[in-house]
Amino acid sequence: MEGACKNRPAPPRVIAVTTFDGISPFHLAVPCVVFGDVHPGAPAFDFRVCAGEPGPLRTTAGFAVATNHGLEAVAEADMVIVPSWRDPEEAPPPALLEALRQAHQRGAVIVGLCLGAYVLAAAGLLDGRVVTTHWSVAGDLARRFPRVRVDADVLYLDDGDIITSAGTAAGIDCCLHLLRKFYGAAVASAVARRLVVAPHRQGGQAQFIEQPLPPAASNARLAGLLDRLRGDLASPHTVDSIAASAALSRRSLTRHFRAITGLSVHQWLLAERLALCQRLLEAGPQPLERVADLCGFGSATSLRQHFRTRFGLTPSAWRAAFGTGGGKG
Repeated sequence: MEGACKNRPAPPRVIAVTTFDGISPFHLAVPCVVFGDVHPGAPAFDFRVCAGEPGPLRTTAGFAVATNHGLEAVAEADMVIVPSWRDPEEAPPPALLEALRQAHQRGAVIVGLCLGAYVLAAAGLLDGRVVTTHWSVAGDLARRFPRVRVDADVLYLDDGDIITSAGTAAGIDCCLHLLRKFYGAAVASAVARRLVVAPHRQGGQAQFIEQPLPPAASNARLAGLLDRLRGDLASPHTVDSIAASAALSRRSLTRHFRAITGLSVHQWLLAERLALCQRLLEAGPQPLERVADLCGFGSATSLRQHFRTRFGLTPSAWRAAFGTGGGKG
C-alpha cells in the first residue's frame, strides 16, 4: 500500500496548495506547517497557497484568508496539494480540474488530503487506482466514482505520483511521509520533533478504533513495552516473548496491541525495523550485514527483500539518495 514509489518523481521544490471559499483552517494549515514553515535541517520550499476564485476566502472558523497566487501556481509546481473540499455534493470548478490534469501530465506529484480526494477523482486522476479518504465519506466516494477503488481502513496511500490520505491528523502523517519519501527519514523526523508529533505512522494503520478499549493497567504496560522494543529491535522478538514481557496472554496481547497501534505485532515490528534501517543507512557507511543485525532482520538478504517491498528501492539506492556517507548496501 504505502511507499511503492513505482513512478518515483524528483524531489519537489515548488509546492502549491489549493484553497477555496469555505475551507477548514486546520486542513489548510496542515501542509502549510509542514512545507511552508522553515524547519532546521529541512529544505526550504518555494511554497505557494493559491485559489481559483477571488478572495478574501471565508473559512469554517469565521475568519477569512487572502492568497497571493491564482491557479498559475499549479502550473509551476512540482507538487500540488489539495487539502480538502467544501462539499462532496459540489462539483469542483472546471478550471481547477484542468489545472490538476495538466500538472499531473507534466509530472507533478498530486496529493489529495481528506476530501481533496473528491477533487482528484473529479479530475479523473484516480481512475483505476486504490485511494483513501476520510472514513465517513469513503462509501460515497466509491459510489460517485466507480472506477476508483477506495480503501477506508488506512491513514494514507502512496501510488507514486498520486498520494491520498484520510482526514484531519492523518494529513500530517501523509505530509511527513512525503518528506520521508523525497528527503529521507532524518528530515521527516526532525520536522516531526519540531511539530511534537509522532515521526512515523504507517500508512496502513487503521484510521480509527470502532470500540476503543477502556484505560487499563495492561494498556499502560504495553505502552512502556513498545518503548523497550524500539530500543532492542535486534533481538528476535515473538508474540509469545512480548506477551510474557507484558504479563499478558497471547490473545490479550494481540487484542491490546492492535487497539493501541492499529497494527498486528508483526506489522509493527517490521515497520519499526524498517524505520531504524532507514536511519542507519542515512547515518553512515556500515555494511548492510551489520545494519540487518542491528535491525533484527537476521540477514542482508531478508533486509533487502523487506526494504524493496516497502519502499520500492534497494537499501543501496536509499543510501545513495539520502545518506551522508558511503558504504555498500
